[in-house]
Amino acid sequence: MTFTPHGQHLIAGEWVGSDQRFASEPATGPAHKYCVGTVDLVNRAALAAEDAFWTYSATSRADRAAFLNAIADEIDARGAAITEVGCAETGLPAGRLQGERGRTVGQLRLFAAHILKGDYLDHRVDAAQPDRQPAPRPEIVMMQQPIGPVAVFGASNFPLAFSTAGGDTAAALAAGCPVVVKGHSAHPGTAEIVAEAVKAAIEKTGMPKGVFSLIQGGKRDVGTSLVQHPLIKAVGFTGSLAGGRALFDLCAQRPEPIPFFGELGSVNPMFLLPHAMAARADALGTGWAGSLTMGAGQFCTNPGIAVVIDGPNADVFAASAKAALEKVAPQVMLTPGIAAAYHAGEARFGAASGVTALLTAQSSGREARPNLFEVSAGAFAANHDLAEEVFGPLGLIVRVASEAEMVTLAKGLLGQLTATLHMDADDLDTARRLRPVLERKAGRVLVNGFPTGVEVVDAQVHGGPYPASTNFGATSVGTLSIRRFLRPVAYQNMPAELLPTR
Repeated sequence: MTFTPHGQHLIAGEWVGSDQRFASEPATGPAHKYCVGTVDLVNRAALAAEDAFWTYSATSRADRAAFLNAIADEIDARGAAITEVGCAETGLPAGRLQGERGRTVGQLRLFAAHILKGDYLDHRVDAAQPDRQPAPRPEIVMMQQPIGPVAVFGASNFPLAFSTAGGDTAAALAAGCPVVVKGHSAHPGTAEIVAEAVKAAIEKTGMPKGVFSLIQGGKRDVGTSLVQHPLIKAVGFTGSLAGGRALFDLCAQRPEPIPFFGELGSVNPMFLLPHAMAARADALGTGWAGSLTMGAGQFCTNPGIAVVIDGPNADVFAASAKAALEKVAPQVMLTPGIAAAYHAGEARFGAASGVTALLTAQSSGREARPNLFEVSAGAFAANHDLAEEVFGPLGLIVRVASEAEMVTLAKGLLGQLTATLHMDADDLDTARRLRPVLERKAGRVLVNGFPTGVEVVDAQVHGGPYPASTNFGATSVGTLSIRRFLRPVAYQNMPAELLPTR
């Protein structure tokens, strides 16, 4: 199945054009033209979403589950075409796109099963006590209700799982909230074909047409108008710290402030404890190199920093990581802009005071080669820039003098998506000192693993303290993420016939 994009927006069930067009920048193959989003299209999509909310929010859990499963079916039916266009646009290998499609439909099906159980409603009942003295107690029933239309911004690094019908969209639709997606210009063709799948599912299940819209491209005014539109009640975002913070501030400055659930970046530090290093420093260095370069280092859980105690085992670890990284061929990055930012990060680390380059490989164009640096704990603490994410296959080894200094360094870190302990049984005492620090710094704490790869399960947390995300109490992966798009409502002395049937 060959896919030829028509380059239009999907607004309330209709493909709509606009006057201006932009050209895609594929890694391979021909570029295509896509209509540019406008403020007027945002308004039309938001109005349609609000109109759809009154019907969609009242649908049964069974009907919404059938809708989510239908979206998954329609995406799978277009699987070959999605892989073809996605590979061309992003430069990602076919296996990665196929795996990400599996994750995307898996999320949709997971939410379908989750809402059928009903637990997410957090349904609570306090029975009336009419004979209570000195005053009777009314009956109070509480349950979660959908908040209204949600805006979702597609991510550059996950054209499927964090974009058009990705986790934010799946969670919002499961909650009963219509969605307006701002597509990412890095993969507009992928967004279009997935939107076709959603449109087909809407028609198949009889859902209101305004339950989903896709707006392609557009300048800053399009994103601004979307998060500031008075009918939008929450925003899901995965992207850069600068872009996310700007949108977060706009949400807070609205006459009616709304929640902004942004995942903004993380260096995902690993702490390699002494007994684990003594037993397998060589293997740990090789494993880190593999995780660091997976997908050209373009994962939000990429472990950019390894903290080790200075000494011979640290030398073995560094040599092993360097040797493994030297074997990694240049990889195509998702966009020219991402590649340019990675090249700037290479230069920044290379020129930083106190930083030693262990492996420097000049990158050019849209390709990335691995880079490896090391620094002392003191120099790391003195230069805040070294703790900032470089999106790509760049690793930094931080050498500390002792386990106590390792704990001190951990306490000085900003919020992270993940933090990892590599340990053996004899490292338990040190791990006990680090665990309370790391759980305060990160949303997911791992032991003896690498954080790249996020399991989509009920217990998963993909979020963390700022700047990893803008809401430390939320996750963008796992069924708990549905809570972002719900709010509790208490019903006092409400007749059973009048209570909502959820």
